[in-house]
Amino acid sequence: MANTFAPFGFSQYRGTGSAPTYEQVARSVALTAGAIYSGDPVTTQADGTVAQSVAGTTQIAGIFVGCEYYSAAVNRKVWSPYWPGSGSALANTTVTAYIITDPNAQFLVQSGNAGSPVAATDIGANINFAIGTGNALNGQSGAYANQATIATTATLPFRIVAVVTQPPGGPGTDVASNGNWIVVAFNNVDTKSLTGIV
Repeated sequence: MANTFAPFGFSQYRGTGSAPTYEQVARSVALTAGAIYSGDPVTTQADGTVAQSVAGTTQIAGIFVGCEYYSAAVNRKVWSPYWPGSGSALANTTVTAYIITDPNAQFLVQSGNAGSPVAATDIGANINFAIGTGNALNGQSGAYANQATIATTATLPFRIVAVVTQPPGGPGTDVASNGNWIVVAFNNVDTKSLTGIV
């Protein structure tokens, strides 16, 4: 059965620590930053804050998994799986983002954008991402691994470590069609960078 293209961002698969926190790190988001969804790659900005990464970015800060901020809508501190964007927080307050930066972390992600699946022969290669459209109802990312960018390029942010094949017939397990699910690890992140393929 062909895979349904429904990207969900980068979902923690394994790494240091245990669920639900996986040793997340607190970082700041600028009050004027655009929306960031749970599972989005984020990049360190010049002022030290993090923001949603732009597709094609090579070095990232980590994967966003939620935030806390003083909501302008309800006038109290709230936890949210995503940052709605500029104007959502009260002026002169802080937005605290939680991101996964563990250099040993691995993530489940859907592939897409090239018309062909990621193959077992691509394991060990590096790959970039595309952002997609986040879901404001549940805060879930629309990011996915961009199959068209698979290369030996050392500066790509992720490395392919596995192709998902189990359970047979499960979501994303059709290795013969585009949009299959893969497992990736950080390759070029603030805590680990610039590794060529093996």
